[in-house]
Amino acid sequence: MQALTAFGWFARHGRLVLVAGLVAGIALPELAQAMKPALGVLIAFLLFLAALRIGPRAAIGGMRDIGASLGLVAINQVALPCALAAIFLALGMNGHLAVALVLMLAASPVSGSPHLTLMSGHDPAAALRLVVAGTALLPLTVIPAFWLSPVAGSAGEVLAASLRLLAIIAVAAALAFAIRHFAWREPQAEGLKALDGVSAISMAVVVVGLMSAVGPALIDDPLLVAGVLALSFVANYALQAATWWTLGRAGAGKARAACAIVAGNRNMGLFLAALPAAVMEPVLLYLGCYQISIYLTPLLMKPLYGEGDLQ
Repeated sequence: MQALTAFGWFARHGRLVLVAGLVAGIALPELAQAMKPALGVLIAFLLFLAALRIGPRAAIGGMRDIGASLGLVAINQVALPCALAAIFLALGMNGHLAVALVLMLAASPVSGSPHLTLMSGHDPAAALRLVVAGTALLPLTVIPAFWLSPVAGSAGEVLAASLRLLAIIAVAAALAFAIRHFAWREPQAEGLKALDGVSAISMAVVVVGLMSAVGPALIDDPLLVAGVLALSFVANYALQAATWWTLGRAGAGKARAACAIVAGNRNMGLFLAALPAAVMEPVLLYLGCYQISIYLTPLLMKPLYGEGDLQ
């Protein structure tokens, strides 16, 4: 019971825990570097925790609503990255930042999207559905963007990366859903709160590793870090604002904020478990800076989304 209470405390102060992870990642570059080899496993563990929190019933419900979610998944994870990759291809741009931006757009929503939506005061149901649908379809949606970009050079490499993603998602979800079915069918509120605390701690640990490139770069070239940080904020928040505006014009209801938050906050880190180190190593600075924009979404985007219905 004491452990449940302790993890519940971490859940209540989850935003502070995440900020602590960001600070540790920047202030302790040696620790961040030491954690890099384990990032793929840690990312897979976060997927497991998300699936355990969601449970098979909610996941199946999300997939039943695939007709409503498929359009947004197609736009966010296929149309946008393919369009950007085609532009970069036409302009002959294949540098690290070009790769990073394509990977960002090709990624599925971060598993914490429902929590970001809740922190913003809005209904998280649509975010949950999009996490389920976007993650499940990711091995398929990444193929055209990877083909157009310098992420993976050959058809075999594209297929291999997609199959690795599929295996990671399938194993994480299968283990989590088996636990929910056989051992934890009716989780109580205290247990779910404790799981949220474990997730907050795990996310903070992962963030330390994801920030491995930020601390050294901040010392060696602070102007470069400032530029990459600004680019990551613009890319994230511009996507959110554009989606919010577009859905508003279309007359979207209470799902509008969730869909906007999902559009900008993507799980780039998942590719650490699937793509070769030669591809991911050069984009780690952008990946680290991008985490800052993700965790500050509920605070900095509040003027756009308003107080919401759940405040």
